[in-house]
Amino acid sequence: MRRRNFLALGSAGAALAGVRKRPSLEADASCGCEFQPQAVGRGRGGPAVDAFASLQSGIKITGLKVFGVSLTPNSDRPYVFVKIETNQGLVGWGEGTLEGKAGAVIACVNDFRDFLIGSDPMQVEHIWQSMYVHSFYRAGPVMGSAISGIDQALWDIRGKALGMPVYKLLGGPFDPRGVRGYYHVDGANRDQLVQIRQTAGEQGITCVKSGIPGYYEWIERRPKIDRAIKSIQLYREALGPDIDIAVDFHAKTSPAVASIIIKEVEPLNLLFIEEPCPPENVQAMAKIARRSTTPIATGERLITSYGCRELIEMGVIDILQTDINHTGGITGLWKVAATADVSGVSMAPHSCEGPIGGLAAIHVDAAMPNFVVQEICGQVKPGPTDKLWEEWLGFPAMRMMDGRFPLSEKPGLGFELSEASLAKYPFGGTRPMARVFHDDGSVAEW
Repeated sequence: MRRRNFLALGSAGAALAGVRKRPSLEADASCGCEFQPQAVGRGRGGPAVDAFASLQSGIKITGLKVFGVSLTPNSDRPYVFVKIETNQGLVGWGEGTLEGKAGAVIACVNDFRDFLIGSDPMQVEHIWQSMYVHSFYRAGPVMGSAISGIDQALWDIRGKALGMPVYKLLGGPFDPRGVRGYYHVDGANRDQLVQIRQTAGEQGITCVKSGIPGYYEWIERRPKIDRAIKSIQLYREALGPDIDIAVDFHAKTSPAVASIIIKEVEPLNLLFIEEPCPPENVQAMAKIARRSTTPIATGERLITSYGCRELIEMGVIDILQTDINHTGGITGLWKVAATADVSGVSMAPHSCEGPIGGLAAIHVDAAMPNFVVQEICGQVKPGPTDKLWEEWLGFPAMRMMDGRFPLSEKPGLGFELSEASLAKYPFGGTRPMARVFHDDGSVAEW
């Protein structure tokens, strides 16, 4: 085509475009991914505000704050604490600590500001659904942790408004003595384990958890496997028959390696083996479970009940360990527990971050019919972190009495916390978690 003719056609096309009515952007959105316009001006929440008008409590969320708290400048797991303020002076606290991704969670909490300001904090389920569904992309660990911190704070407000501890709002407690827990005893030698056994007896501790040494190739040599087996055997020999022992493989082993180790330690009657392979590999987990009579546990890296569905439906595991700081808060953990319960799966929730999430988990545990034991990354002997938590909250948070975490009668989550106490530990930024490698330089699970 000659250039003159091409230009003529272009001019004619432009003229026709001026005569025809150009379609609007809305009409042209044939992909189906455009939002349909909704009525505005009826409150920050749109039409839903009017739908609940007759049910409003009169409490409104007026402020949202999120704090990064680094106990050490180079910590890979700064606490992420959420504070929600209301027009009636009620304040709620929650936690969304996520190892290695603190900055991302802080940003995500702030992204949810429009979901919260002006809303009624008593409508916890409605807000949870809105954050999860209206985010469109399904929650991973960052969004799940942000939702977790917000949700815990909402339940804290709800309990304070109603003058009841959260576990009573959930229908608990199942056991008035409190919530059974365990401490960690990693890296202990025989003499230390004998001392731990004595201390555990004095404190009424009935359960501990250890790990396995080193990192493992997909197919591993026998000396390294034997080392893992002997380390587990040592725990049983030194701690005796009366203390339940759980062993965390931390997804460091393949189905082949895990199966060999688990088979060898079956006579030790362990409480459970945790994460014998990466949790996203459901078929591999199923292969290990079929080869073992020892209960298999996993779940600390799984998000919401949807992320646990396949494991539950396939009957792969015996115990779920979802973390209240990642899986969607109190609402999320409660949903996981209910989903697991109908399939005969028990719960041993994970909580190895800060004290707020740990205390929130205790409230949910107390109302779970399928609860077994609560994890907290503390030691039999209190350490510096325990002292700090006591300074912050005014009581020895996450310390057991007679082998159980006591239940508070205070409303909400049962504590108060000042911003000033957190200011002493300013946010040091996000730091990566440990990066470990095999001898050949390839990436290792840890």
